Amino acid sequence: MGDFDPEAAALGVAAELRPLGTPERAVHEKRYLKSDLEFFGVGVPDMRRVVKAAARRHPGLEAPEMVAWAVALWREQVHERRAAAVEILSLAAPRLSGDALATVERLVRESGTWAYVDGLAGSVAGEVVLHDPAGAWPRVDAWAVDEDFWVRRSSLLTLLRGIRGGTPELPHFTRYAEPMLTEKEFFVQKAIGWVLREISRRDPAWVAKWTEAHISEMSGVTLREAVRHLPPDQAARLSAARRR
Repeated sequence: MGDFDPEAAALGVAAELRPLGTPERAVHEKRYLKSDLEFFGVGVPDMRRVVKAAARRHPGLEAPEMVAWAVALWREQVHERRAAAVEILSLAAPRLSGDALATVERLVRESGTWAYVDGLAGSVAGEVVLHDPAGAWPRVDAWAVDEDFWVRRSSLLTLLRGIRGGTPELPHFTRYAEPMLTEKEFFVQKAIGWVLREISRRDPAWVAKWTEAHISEMSGVTLREAVRHLPPDQAARLSAARRR
């Protein structure tokens, strides 16, 4: 890793973040996320500004150095450090290979909240599968059948990057989502609907057809998200079909 010290870089980011927080925000966010972590009370825009500025001070870092930096940040049980770790991995994602998803998976398992999981899946894993599909998809496929619902949620949210970029992996979505449709876990139900909502922005006909085919298995949470951007008459028809 040359002269780069990931632990020192992590301490530097934390030192910059701490004075930007407020006790009031720290209390509010800790309560909102129902978290046992320490909170500085720093807003997301400030956190991202600090991380991006720190990254600019370390130009030319290789992907493994960025991962080591993120892991060093994550190690301490402080919300802003963990959020900054996700941001570092997001900045590194275009250069990460599928092997890096082992670290992403570990962090997902340790997260226990959407506040980190959604970025790790959507921004990091979602980017990796686009440029290293052969190395990344086998691991994401395994996430879809994992016992940990946060890991299963991650398999679904990994698809968002491609959907928004115009390359939706509809077979992956179908394979992942169908076994999860009857789950009672809110965060899985919500994720299925979230992915359907994003697909519907470009292909509402596909979403309407898929939703209709699975309407009897679909939770109300999933359906509400799925029909959000469909034409009103289609959304009303599907909602009425589920009520029947």
